[in-house]
Amino acid sequence: MRRPVFSNLIVASGFLALAQLMTPTDAAAEARLALVIGQSAYRTVPELPNAANDAKGMTELLGNAGFTVTTAANLAQNEMRAAISDFAGKVGASGADTVALVFYAGHGLQIDGENYLVPVDLDPKREADIPLQGVRLNDLLNTLGALPTRARIFMLDACRNNPFPALSGAGHGLAIVDTKAGAPGSFISYSTSPGAEAEDGNGIDSPYTTAALTIAKQPNLPIEEVFKRIRVAVAQSTDGRQIPWESSSLTTDFRFFGESSGSTPAVPGASAMALASGTRSVEDWRKTLRGKPAMAAYELVITEDTVEAYQAYIELYAQDTRTPRLRTVLERRRQMLAWERATAINTRASFEAYLANWDNSDLAATARRLLLRVQNRNYGVPVAAAATPVAVAMAPTCPCSTPTAPATPANPSVAPVIKKRVDDTPPKRKVVETPPKRRPPPDEVVYERAPPPGPPPAAIMQGVGIGIGIGMGMGSRGGGDHYRGDYRRY
Repeated sequence: MRRPVFSNLIVASGFLALAQLMTPTDAAAEARLALVIGQSAYRTVPELPNAANDAKGMTELLGNAGFTVTTAANLAQNEMRAAISDFAGKVGASGADTVALVFYAGHGLQIDGENYLVPVDLDPKREADIPLQGVRLNDLLNTLGALPTRARIFMLDACRNNPFPALSGAGHGLAIVDTKAGAPGSFISYSTSPGAEAEDGNGIDSPYTTAALTIAKQPNLPIEEVFKRIRVAVAQSTDGRQIPWESSSLTTDFRFFGESSGSTPAVPGASAMALASGTRSVEDWRKTLRGKPAMAAYELVITEDTVEAYQAYIELYAQDTRTPRLRTVLERRRQMLAWERATAINTRASFEAYLANWDNSDLAATARRLLLRVQNRNYGVPVAAAATPVAVAMAPTCPCSTPTAPATPANPSVAPVIKKRVDDTPPKRKVVETPPKRRPPPDEVVYERAPPPGPPPAAIMQGVGIGIGIGMGMGSRGGGDHYRGDYRRY
């Protein structure tokens, strides 16, 4: 009677073990790590109270979304660099099936086409201090971009107004960062458009974070759809003054809440969201918008956030009250795209082309400075130095390697080479050879100038059968005249 029961237990245990093998475990599930930075207590400029609140709200949201969150507040430069480095170490140790997210709330600056996160101890006296005291956004992107991960997400509520008086010549807002130019698998979101300033908000959170905390909670929304809805919500709450912007090179699907599959491709066209201008022409957008109510058309073009969409709306709804605002957005977007191209190419021609169209913009002074810099960079190299084999051989072939010192020390500088070209005395000695002096015949008297009067030295030099006597100031011959003597008797 007990044997069938025992057999049934064995069968049930086998099915249970098989089910456990077929069910994904927590270890095999997607790992999620987040770094949340809130910069509120700045030391040399007024505080940003909402930045601390933004960081607190995002920490709670991401924790509920399954992220292991590291929160850091009010970081000085060294502390911010250390926090990024420590977070990168955690991401690297977590493995390739990891989603890494960084949320930053605080000040951000654009200097010479570079975006910088602002530590709380930053105290610039001039624009040149920012690279020394700030933290480059590209350093953060490159640090995480070098790690094998499923996805990297960056949320930057960092485009607030520039509060530093010494930086009055810096451009407004942040510059464009195209994720497609870096490692694939990245998503970056700004709280407002490139070159524009975000509002800190009147509530406890900024308009951007307020929208994110609400919309990201909605289940089963792909990340691209989440940020499209965030853009519309922020534009509505600020009356079009602030329009968030993003760029994506994601290759997999991601949802804050709900199932994310690493094998599911991302939404088509998402990799070109904010810079995507080649997918739909202005004419295509005219056809899409024609006949729609102005409000519906407005929300549609805000959702897509492309130059072509804005252009079509302005043409079709010229009398709408929202059109002047969109015209400003369109003009600034075109300018920032031109600025991104100029700084990416980084040549004299690229900056001259920018200044030809945007000579009165807030970035014109920076463009002139960078133009002067690239002109000074193209200095002439001396021909002699370039053509000297020794100088070329002595030069390092890689900046990270140092050539081994030769057995016979050599001076790699170009000074000796230039000296050889300037000092033409040695070539003359080589080319113009002085003929050897002819030996005087035996009976020839040779006269030479005598040294100043003094004791009469005498010297006898014996040649090959010929002798020349040198006498100075001797007798009635006169001081200094040599005379022929009969040296053959010697």
